[in-house]
Amino acid sequence: MTDSGSSRPSKRRMMIGAALALGIAVVIAVAWAFRPGGGGSSARSPRELFTPEERAPEGVRIRVEVLNATSTPRLALSATRLLRDRGFDVVSIGNSPARRDSTLVIDRTNHPEWARLVASVLGRAAVEARADTSRYVDISVLIGTNWTPPPKTLYP
Repeated sequence: MTDSGSSRPSKRRMMIGAALALGIAVVIAVAWAFRPGGGGSSARSPRELFTPEERAPEGVRIRVEVLNATSTPRLALSATRLLRDRGFDVVSIGNSPARRDSTLVIDRTNHPEWARLVASVLGRAAVEARADTSRYVDISVLIGTNWTPPPKTLYP
């Protein structure tokens, strides 16, 4: 056997080894980039990638009612999931008899900062103050046709 015949298997082994090393490096780089806290940020759910990270204040119970003011089914449920994910206490969900083009957040207990916070979580929403102490809620939300639900999170 000549030297050139014996060098072929070693070149092939070197090529396979280099390809394996490159593959391992790519896997490590991807795992590093997507680790919790990767890239200098904390781990975020897919929903948080599309909406600002606004949350209910710690230790504060903000009672919210969500009413679907459109003919699109289940919008109030989508808004409820989003608000609950962000720490709000949605105590009532249903349909509004009146239809709306735009989403409206109503402050019922003279907490305008809470109403603005809910509006911020929902995205495009107007805020109004209509005090009503006979209701068991701090905030009423009327979901309008302009509201787009965030991408769905898989719930196990």
